[in-house]
Amino acid sequence: MLDKMMSLLKKYRSQIVYLIFGVLTTVVNYLVFFPCSSYLEKTGFQYAVAVSNTIAWVFAVLFAYVTNKPFVFESHDWSWKVVAPEFAKFVSTRLASLLIETVIISVTVDTLHWNKLVWKVLTSVLVVVLNYVGSKLLVFRRKKQG
Repeated sequence: MLDKMMSLLKKYRSQIVYLIFGVLTTVVNYLVFFPCSSYLEKTGFQYAVAVSNTIAWVFAVLFAYVTNKPFVFESHDWSWKVVAPEFAKFVSTRLASLLIETVIISVTVDTLHWNKLVWKVLTSVLVVVLNYVGSKLLVFRRKKQG
């Protein structure tokens, strides 16, 4: 039984570690998003939630890159030659998920006035999945040894 569990942990290591750092990235996002949106809403700013979501996204993306690169995808080359294109692809995939998240949040919360917490959590789940797939397939692809 223990061997089987260890085998599964080894097989799904990347997904498990990504889930852990995905939760931590989400925490970073929320720690910025909720105070920012509360402040902007109090000022009467019309797009408080969408703008706060974007600001929180910047902090979350920076955190995600510096944790996902070495711990999830085991990319340990921090030379500018590797980091520059890798980070550009990382940000690009995150921009795509930000756009999706912002449209959903803007429509459901800013326009329809549905529950901010519920929709932030629901979109976070979607974003975590989209970001993993984007990172795995586009950003941190392992080069075939040949």
